[in-house]
Amino acid sequence: MRSTVLPDYTGGGIVNLMQSIATACGSARSLYPELAALSAAQLARARHVVLLVIDGLGLRTLTRHTASPHLQRYLLGSMTSVFPSTTASAITALMTGLAPAQHGLTGWHMHLDEIDQTLSILPLTPRLGPAKLLPDALPPRLFDHDSLFQALDRECSVVAPKSIVGSAFNNWHSRGARTTAYTALPDMFACLTELLQDAAQPRYVYAYYPDVDSLSHHYGTDSRQAQQALADFDTLFGQLLRRLRGSNTWLLVTADHGFIDSPARRVINLDDHPQLAALLLRPLCGERRAAYCYVAADHRPAFEAYVRHHFTRAAHLYASERLIAAGWFGPPPYHPRLASRVGDYTLVMKDNWTIKDWLPGEKHYTMLGVHGGISSNEMRVPLVALLV
Repeated sequence: MRSTVLPDYTGGGIVNLMQSIATACGSARSLYPELAALSAAQLARARHVVLLVIDGLGLRTLTRHTASPHLQRYLLGSMTSVFPSTTASAITALMTGLAPAQHGLTGWHMHLDEIDQTLSILPLTPRLGPAKLLPDALPPRLFDHDSLFQALDRECSVVAPKSIVGSAFNNWHSRGARTTAYTALPDMFACLTELLQDAAQPRYVYAYYPDVDSLSHHYGTDSRQAQQALADFDTLFGQLLRRLRGSNTWLLVTADHGFIDSPARRVINLDDHPQLAALLLRPLCGERRAAYCYVAADHRPAFEAYVRHHFTRAAHLYASERLIAAGWFGPPPYHPRLASRVGDYTLVMKDNWTIKDWLPGEKHYTMLGVHGGISSNEMRVPLVALLV
């Protein structure tokens, strides 16, 4: 049994880091305790604060290999991700300073009562059927939160890949910041240097690097490809340290979540369980590692019995309302649609099991590397921190 870790919103999680950053950068909003390992007072001593987010860089990945000597040298400790430990929920937390309980983004696939459709929430595209609204029209309908940048009393910049920098999701969550697109990793570090060298005013800079995540999904967490992407980042990070030395800048590096590998023999395909699928009101939502199930009231006894009989080795079954009450998504106040976005039940997968359904016409694809669950390898992310 892999060790499990629940999200920490009381001083040891990524939302607490964002509270430290927010307070240090002039925000009066105080929703969570500051990060115990790095307070706002410490961060406020510097002129600039830079947060570099490496999508998918779990603590295990960083410390297990020798590909990242600079990052390892300045490793301050670790934090927890949010639940579910996935990009949609955690990147939103990093860009808003809010836990999923407040921002309401609960996984890759979300059923949204506002438009009565299930979307892939980051590209804002429907999982099934034609789009009812174009992506650019959706954020005002679906999101009612501000970005963190809007709350800060300083110049803010977002540095992101060209492929996403102009997306509807990114535009909404970058409000209050100047956005800069990059095409390759060296361009990202060149942008950071330009933004910080000889800056006239104090700045907060958020930069996002997706390649470790995408390569880990395809090739696995310990793959040569994922390790090379991390090594490339580390080399350029070392060069950035030298260029910015003496600039009075906090350089922070963390991630949204970690990873585990789930081979094909550990994948539950819902096509193999038509009796269970027939009990669902709609396709699975959420993640392969944390799946939300919508079940009519009169089918719930049969649903619970089937899961407990067939999936005991692979999944924990929870009433989703229990996870909300237990604080997995964060403390109150809750997003008004939080309960509707996590279904009636949540299947939290054990060990390295996953669950997946496929809709007619949907392109099948495999994922060796996965995340979203509560294993320590998915939940624990590093905090690299140094003042240059």
